Amino acid sequence: MGGLPLLHSSSPLLRSLYKNRLIYLMIAPGILYFLAFKYLPMFGLMIAFKDYQPFLGVWGSRWVGFKHFEYFISLPDFWMLFRNTFVLAFYNLVFFFPLPILVALMLNELRSNLYKRFVQSMIYVPHFVSWVVVVGMAFIFFTTEGGLVNELLVSFGFEKINFLLNKEWFRPLVVSEIIWKEIGWGTIIFLAALAGVDQQLYEAAHMDGAGRFRQIWHITLPAIRSTIVILLILRLGQFLDTGFEQIYLMLNPMNREIGEVFDTYVYTNGIQQGKFSYTTAVGLFKSVIGMVLVIGTNYLAKKFGEEGVY
Repeated sequence: MGGLPLLHSSSPLLRSLYKNRLIYLMIAPGILYFLAFKYLPMFGLMIAFKDYQPFLGVWGSRWVGFKHFEYFISLPDFWMLFRNTFVLAFYNLVFFFPLPILVALMLNELRSNLYKRFVQSMIYVPHFVSWVVVVGMAFIFFTTEGGLVNELLVSFGFEKINFLLNKEWFRPLVVSEIIWKEIGWGTIIFLAALAGVDQQLYEAAHMDGAGRFRQIWHITLPAIRSTIVILLILRLGQFLDTGFEQIYLMLNPMNREIGEVFDTYVYTNGIQQGKFSYTTAVGLFKSVIGMVLVIGTNYLAKKFGEEGVY
């Protein structure tokens, strides 16, 4: 109690910190996480502009400016990597992003809370399955040596299809795996937004003769529009993050031409070959594109009357 008079006579900032100390204590783990894994590692971005030598350290290594960026852009592999990453990211955005919204709308229409919770639990479970298991399951289903899908094709009189080695099937398989694994987890935020919709709006619309589809179109979707826009902006910030683990496990010599992306390229050249400065420059290049996309989409969102991220 002896410290309270001192707080009353201190600055407004200290008084505010003390008054809201429990709130700051609650958000402290999140702040520490971002400091440790997001902000402190930014110090390492310096080696993208250096010829980093581990025995010389970050400060002792020679500055080379934009040498690594110029070298990367001049490589024939640059456009292959950019095309593969962009196409796969575009497929994820077009085919995956709307599906959690659709599933959330369908779950919101269920009247049985018990059945609703059961379905939610079932579609959440794949999120906690590792990519190693998911890709292993895909191998079991789609391999030509006793795979379930090919056995069904043969039973219907069709020829077997080598899904895993055929590069034309690489992107559909990758996107399908992402949808199966993450669609349930992606509905959480949308279901939370739907829970805040005023039920009296639905009652009024029902009294005016509006059916379920008209209620969804004129009440539900406008109510969660700001949430959709914000998540879309954040999604575009990770547009080129196609996921290292899944892609790396799905790659083989037959599909590498269309499957190699920035993340796997950074791993094979940075970790396996020790080109730390070069691959840091590649990763920074990808991050800058994500930042530009966030700023651009946030500007457009505000231009069209939405709140945006900032």
